[in-house]
Amino acid sequence: MDIVKCGKKGQITIPRALLKRLGIEENTPMLIDVTTDGAIVLRQAAVLPIEIYSDVRIAEFEREGTVSDIDAAAASALLKARKP
Repeated sequence: MDIVKCGKKGQITIPRALLKRLGIEENTPMLIDVTTDGAIVLRQAAVLPIEIYSDVRIAEFEREGTVSDIDAAAASALLKARKP
């Protein structure tokens, strides 16, 4: 177990050996939480790319049969709501 200090800006440096052991690299997004007993919990955040589907792309899915009618209608409604 390592001892770390909280700096003036509230920053804590995690020892390099621990980061390496966990496979955490520079600029890795992290989630932080506090438990009811005051423990600080850090977890790697999953950052996944998203795609906002155009009407053309939705039509492709429909032709391929990969989108249910309910999902297609919901996506189409969202797109229409976003248009100025």
